[in-house]
Amino acid sequence: MSASRRQFLQGTIGSGFALGFLSQLRPVSAEESKLSPSLVKLDNGIEPTVRLLETTPRQRVLEEVAGRIKKGLTYREVLAALLLAGVRNVQPRPQVGFKFHAVLVINSAHLASMASADSDRWLPIFWAIDRFKSAQLETERTSGWKMGAVNETRVPAGSKAVSAFKSAMDNWDEEAADAAAAGLARSCGRDECFELFAHYGARDFRDIGHKAIYVSNSFRTLDAIGWHNAEPVLRSLAYALLKYDGDNPSKSDQAPDRPWRRNAELVNKVRPDWQDGKPDPDASKRLLETFRTASEEDAPTAMVAAMNKGVSANSVWDAVLSAAGELLMRKTNILTLHSVTSANALRYAFSACGLKQERLMLLLQNAAFIPLFRNAVGQKNLSATRVDEFEPAPDGDGDDAIDQIFAEVTHDRLAAARKALGYLNQTNNATALMHEARRLVFLKGNDAHDYKFSSAVLEDYYHVSPQWRNRYLAASLFYLPGSGAPDNALVSRIRSAFA
Repeated sequence: MSASRRQFLQGTIGSGFALGFLSQLRPVSAEESKLSPSLVKLDNGIEPTVRLLETTPRQRVLEEVAGRIKKGLTYREVLAALLLAGVRNVQPRPQVGFKFHAVLVINSAHLASMASADSDRWLPIFWAIDRFKSAQLETERTSGWKMGAVNETRVPAGSKAVSAFKSAMDNWDEEAADAAAAGLARSCGRDECFELFAHYGARDFRDIGHKAIYVSNSFRTLDAIGWHNAEPVLRSLAYALLKYDGDNPSKSDQAPDRPWRRNAELVNKVRPDWQDGKPDPDASKRLLETFRTASEEDAPTAMVAAMNKGVSANSVWDAVLSAAGELLMRKTNILTLHSVTSANALRYAFSACGLKQERLMLLLQNAAFIPLFRNAVGQKNLSATRVDEFEPAPDGDGDDAIDQIFAEVTHDRLAAARKALGYLNQTNNATALMHEARRLVFLKGNDAHDYKFSSAVLEDYYHVSPQWRNRYLAASLFYLPGSGAPDNALVSRIRSAFA
């Protein structure tokens, strides 16, 4: 174990976040606690904590929150307040991304927190709090947007909420969708709402998959904080999913909408018993080859043909997730990164939906998204690296193998991936590599994508079949931070607070 890793685990972080902050904390004033009647109101129990996040200056908010934790504020309350403060203060437009990553990243930070050692558990959440404050300030500077109160006169009655929501979303009607989303939260259960939002989150390729990412990540966070917090989140979601440029998509034929329309016809050609398919690694390999050159029309067609021959959905997902990881290997940039994170979101939605037709549509849309990501990068800009062909480095099981892998990342990512593949093949110990990957994200991560990507790929390792797992995880070294990267400034700030 490297000295830096021992210091991180045994030193200041190991003393525990809740115990290390300054004990003299300025209380929030009565003036700061006032809530404008024009703003969306939240559950009375969580409102004070949300206001704490909203009104405390960025340079003091971590210390303030730590002080409340010392007095009994729970992890779940902090997580709930963070999501609700985000949807109330950060506008998911004009792009469902950029500053809105402060909201998109919350579930990723939560997953990282839950998978970490007890001594590290608060670090991802505190990082996300700081990210929220940055996005809040940017929103105030650029637009001053805040989520307002819903128009109660337009909220549909419980029996009409579903049909009202579908009509509003189909017609891209923001005002009607906002009221209908509130009606859904008040009258429908979590699963029914998820299937509705997953449907509309996957229907277009605008914002490079961020719509689908927001659906899956927000519902997963709601699972952790309670459905009673759903209304402002669903309203924010509906607003985000209706983002478009130019003419109303319900009255025009735009490129981002065409795959959905084609797949809505293609889905009817899938054999009814597709869920009884058998695992077929060779079919996965053939589909992976297809994804390297096929168009957004041909890739879903090839997928349907494989499933109609009896190939299981899991084997199809092996090809999809591996193709996404390979794109990142062939050209490491923000576009190919989102081929991985959007595939993670759509795979989660596939597993969480109960309706067979919706599940198939999510799978077909992901098949179309892979070529769209590839085309956005440009075929001529892709290297020849292939996820199923790069060679493992020998002698990858020494005592310092993991340290060598992450040290190599800084200099040569392909070499790091080869070392990782050799280590995984020889030791069959993905847990140790994942642990170090998370630790370095905590220590070195400077961007929401560090958390989004790492949480997605480390989760999907377990959803890829054993024949593909090691290669899929090794490919992630093309984006995961290396040990030679500088520590992020927030970690230094936290260490100073402990001192």
